[in-house]
Formats: sequence, structure tokens, C-alpha cells
Amino acid sequence: MKKILLALMMTALLGCQDDVSQAPHTAKAPQADVNKIKAHITFLADDLLEGRDTGSHGHEIASLYIASQFAQLDLKPAGDDGNYMQRASFRQAFLEQESPKLVLKTAEGEQSLDYPKEYLTGASTVYEYAAVSGQLVFAGYGIVAPELQHDDYANIDVKGKVVVVLSGKPKSFPSEEGAHFASRSEKNRHAVEQGAIGMITISTPLAEKVRPYQNLLSYIHTPSVRWLDKEGNPSNVYPQLKDSAYFSQEAAAKLFANAPMSLEQIYAELEEDKSPAGFDLPVSIDMSKTSTHNLISSPNVAAVLPGSDPDLKNEFVVYSAHSDHIGISKSVAKDKINNGAMDNATGTSMLIETARMMSEGPAPKRSVLFLAVTGEEKGLLGADYFAHNPTVPIQNIVADVNLDMPVLTYEFSDIIAFGANHSDLQQTVSEAAQKAGLTLSPDPMPEQAIFTRSDHYAFVKQGVPSVFVVPGWTSTDPNVDGGKIFTQFLHTNYHKPSDDMNQEFNWKAAKKFAEVNLQIGTTIANQAERPKWNDGDFFGKTFGIKN
Repeated sequence: MKKILLALMMTALLGCQDDVSQAPHTAKAPQADVNKIKAHITFLADDLLEGRDTGSHGHEIASLYIASQFAQLDLKPAGDDGNYMQRASFRQAFLEQESPKLVLKTAEGEQSLDYPKEYLTGASTVYEYAAVSGQLVFAGYGIVAPELQHDDYANIDVKGKVVVVLSGKPKSFPSEEGAHFASRSEKNRHAVEQGAIGMITISTPLAEKVRPYQNLLSYIHTPSVRWLDKEGNPSNVYPQLKDSAYFSQEAAAKLFANAPMSLEQIYAELEEDKSPAGFDLPVSIDMSKTSTHNLISSPNVAAVLPGSDPDLKNEFVVYSAHSDHIGISKSVAKDKINNGAMDNATGTSMLIETARMMSEGPAPKRSVLFLAVTGEEKGLLGADYFAHNPTVPIQNIVADVNLDMPVLTYEFSDIIAFGANHSDLQQTVSEAAQKAGLTLSPDPMPEQAIFTRSDHYAFVKQGVPSVFVVPGWTSTDPNVDGGKIFTQFLHTNYHKPSDDMNQEFNWKAAKKFAEVNLQIGTTIANQAERPKWNDGDFFGKTFGIKN
């Protein structure tokens, strides 16, 4: 009897096993661990790290911590020479504050301008002693944008001269495309292509509203930093431009005193969204300054989770987050350490936790590269260095998901993916958000052109479709205004010592944000086709399509 019962039980058990093997199996997504997230943020935002400034001892500690976390997850090193670190050299330039000299020469005589009261200039990363002399030529905004039928250099000659340009861009320009055309690098490039040897940028009424000249005085001691190529040359600079300066409105008016148009008339045209045509100014200039140069180094940290598909494993989805912050303030305040808890210990911690969850779940089809970059606060330098010196083939990188300053102080019900509207990543991210019980909301502040202002943009400029993901502004609590909380953070804690662990973190939000980022990366890594720019998209056309 016992043998019969045992046989019947075994038969039933085997039958159940057959049923189970034939039933569809859906692996449950790994869950985020709030304690781990909190531990990462607490360490990275500790006073011990002294604000994680690029090239500092504190940032070295942060980088070693991140590398150790990747090693614990058994991720493959993706830095230099089989290491997790990709070390970059940087030139750090400080302006000698007593050195700037600037003289305007007109038919009436010479007039010296007062630094920094009337004009500002930054340290040169090219020349320890920079000097330029030449005739001034007004060139509108200094923008060449054939896509928008705009050319400020039409019908003027700036060869061998110092060009004078308005800050910003025409109001009618699309926000994100306009941010590209109005960038310093683009204006410098076009000035050099036209033969200019120096550049003066003048403030405008709009610039005064956004960043008043007086506020800029707080940054005169900030060094200029550029990564160096293998020959020791600073990146993204134009040595042909010997010197440059930024004029206050009062100083700028002196340039147009006897010109075809006064500064007031130019400003009046700007109010009507007209672009003033260029013309020669009856002024020449002599200006010079002295800078001191230091050589520093700072690492990116990179690791790869290999893909499972024989073919797709050679393609890479990148998660990026900057690990640096702005260091120690020069102030008389008792607390001088800018801990950077939200900016960007949170994003870096999300990077680590996403790596943990993904490594403990089913292997994705494509490989996933986790990249903690340095130098974001100095101009997206670490990401730009990696994009120009990738440790995996750049053409094999299919997308970048960037994590920068997720403000985790309220529980959100949506996410924002800056730049998603430029590629089919919009559909991908929307589907991933739905899997996490969230919705994808449009950019709530398109006028800020956030898409061009964080580390993912270095990948965009290499033709890689990218998104910058943050918690949305819709709270699960109808009495909480997420947009208002974000704005309060910017006004109260952003780039201040108060961005520390004394803020009221919402750990449910941290868990939710980590899990939606897992869904986004997993969805991209497993989809059949690599992401594509939208047909006719400006950024896809401008920077080349790698897919």
C-alpha cells in the first residue's frame, strides 16, 4: 500500500513539474534596497570627502568607494588597463586677479576699464600670458545657424579683429537647438572660422534678469579646467582667440558711443526679437591677463555587466552619473563644505543600486556600462573625456541614461526624461515607466534647455540617443507640489553647504526611482532594435547617427 501511495505521489509530483515547466514564467524584477541607497548617499555626502571637488583627495575616496561597489558585484572593469578607473589629466588655470588690463582706444583718446567692476575675464587654459590688440567689430549674437536661416557674420569682415557679440540667442530660436547655437563653444568656433583673434561678450537686459552681472562677481576666483589630450593640449579651446572678456551693460555702452547704432537701440531691437546686423565699431582694444597653470588628474569609474545575447552583447547601454561636486567654499561661514547630497550623491547611489539589481537579476541581452564621471561641475569634462576616449567602441553604445540630481524629498508618481522627445527612447522610457507603475511627463521647463546641460550631452554629441531621467513633479500626495519643492531646492540648497544629509529625504521615492531606472535600462538592453533618432531631428542630423 505504501509503495502504491508513493508511486501515485511521485506520478502526481512529476505531472506538476511538467505543468510548471510548460507554464509561462515571468521573473520578478529585483527590488531596490533602501538601506543600501541610504548608506551610499550618506558616505558620498560625508564631510570626510570635502565636497568631492574634481582632482581632490575627497573625490579620489569617492571614486575608490564606487569602484569597490562595482567589484563586489563582480562587474567587469571598463576603465584603463583592466582597472575600474579611467584617469584623465586636466589643466587647472587660475587668473591672477591683479593682472587683467583692458584699454579702449577711440578718436577721443584712451580709456581704461576696471576689472572686475566693468568687465570680467577668466583664466586662460592655453596661455599663461594672454594678450590681444585689434579693431572691434560688432557681430550680433555671433551665431551661424543655417538651419534657422541666421548668419550674424554675413556682410562683415572680422579677420584679424576682435569680435563683439551679444550674450544668448534670439528669442525666436527653439530652446534646445538655440542652446546649442548660443553655446560658448559654437560662438568661439564660428569666430575663429571667420578669422577673429579675440572676443568680447556683452550683457543684455535678458541676461541681467537671468544672471545679473553682480552675481557673476562671486565666481572670479573659480579656476578654468580642461581635460588634456595625449599631447598635453587642452580640449575644446581655440588658441586663435588670444583673449576674451565679458562686459557689463555700462561698459558695453562705451563701445557704441559713436557707432552706427547705440546700445540702447540694439537693446530695443532685441525686445522686438530682431537680430541687429553687424558693423565696424570706431574702437580698438588692448587687453591682457596672466594665469597660473596646475596639472591635476581625476578618474571616471567604469564597469560592465556583460550581455547574454551572442550578438547584442557587443552593444552597450550606458548609465551615467557624476560623482564630483564643487568642494569647499571660500567664505567666512562656519560650514564651508558643499556636500552635494542631492547633487549628485543621489544619482551616483542610484547608479550603484541599479548595477546591483541588474547584476542580481536575469542577464540583459545587451551589455550595460555603468559610468561614474568626474568634472561635471567644471563643464561636463569627465563625460566629454570618456566620449572622446571611450573604453568600448563608441559606435556600439546605443543609448545613455543619465542620472543627475534626483531630488528625493517627496514621493512622485511620474518621471521626466529630458531629451526623450528627440528619439524613439520616448516610447521605450514610457513603457518602462508603466512597468514601474509610473507615467512619463513632458519637460516642465523647456525654456531651460536642460537636455544640453548634463553629462548625457557628451554622448549626444557623439550621435548617441540619450535621456536625462529625474523624478517628475507630480506627487502621490495631492497636497504636495513637486515643482515647487524642486524650485525651493534650487533656491535654498543647490550648490550650497546645506545640500547635505540634514535634508528630509523620502526613502520611498528613492526606492521607486531606483526601480524605474532598472526598468528603463532593462527595456533598452532587451529590445530588438537599438534606439534611433527621430526622422529629421536636429541633434540626430547635427551630430551624426551611429545606428
